[in-house]
Amino acid sequence: MDNLTHTLLGAALAQAGLRRKTPLATAALLIGANLPDVDGILYWVARPDSAYGFRRGWTHGVLAVAVWPFVLTALLLAWDRWVRRRRHPEALPAVAGTLLWLALLAVATHPLLDWLNTYGVRWLMPFSRRWFYGDVLFIVDPWVWLALGWGWWASRRRWARGDAGAGRPARWALAVTAAYVLLMGASGIAARQVASEALAAGGHAGARVMAGPEPLTPFRRQIVADVGTGYVLGTVDWLRRPRFVPEGSLVAKGDRRPEVARATRTPGGEAFVQWARFPFFIVEGAPGATVVRMVDARYTLDPDARFGALTVPVGAR
Repeated sequence: MDNLTHTLLGAALAQAGLRRKTPLATAALLIGANLPDVDGILYWVARPDSAYGFRRGWTHGVLAVAVWPFVLTALLLAWDRWVRRRRHPEALPAVAGTLLWLALLAVATHPLLDWLNTYGVRWLMPFSRRWFYGDVLFIVDPWVWLALGWGWWASRRRWARGDAGAGRPARWALAVTAAYVLLMGASGIAARQVASEALAAGGHAGARVMAGPEPLTPFRRQIVADVGTGYVLGTVDWLRRPRFVPEGSLVAKGDRRPEVARATRTPGGEAFVQWARFPFFIVEGAPGATVVRMVDARYTLDPDARFGALTVPVGAR
């Protein structure tokens, strides 16, 4: 998910009552909820293929989730001792054990939220590079923003006034968000079943189907189906009949040419195909100046797209 969603979840957890557990509790929840995304810097300082190969891996996997809370707790305790309590000697010290479990809670929410979208997460890194996908929420979901943002704001105001039950709005917001996630998950499962049945009726039984969420609307699902030689694209819309409508012609994989095999053996090509979920390939150029355009159909069909596509030069044999 986007970092605003991660931040709002940490903020809502804090305002729900966890902010009172120890000094720096809110800091632990806000920072921990975003900490695994330190790998996002690769999009700015490295080649795109480096980001494809590293993103949502080492910093999001089970080993990182076990280590990050200790790193964050140590940093917060150092801040508490050398900065906060030097400025305010009368302040109560932060409780190390409480900070640790709050940091663990916050860090653990991050890969869980990331799993909810079509990009996925490599939970088992560094022991396995396998990707896991929830296909539940779009990576930016304004309805989640609205629920968590309202809960954070309303509880924050109540805490400031000293109202009884100040954490109640944030707790309701967390409950509503959880219910929304469950409903969206059920919608995705049902949409995948609808698309699979329609594809089977059209001669594509056993297709591997992604029913991904679309932005803004919870009633539509993006369908990408692997039918062997290519991909069928379409949508499932719960507000129309027929529910599933294919869009465009079959997108050929184009993976049989020798240039593609050479491209996928390069470091960049290998990273891309390991990341890509529905890859297809376009070979362009003259002999000796050949390039292979790699594209992931779950995000784009444009080989020049800034995200979801990669051009790999292969040249002569």
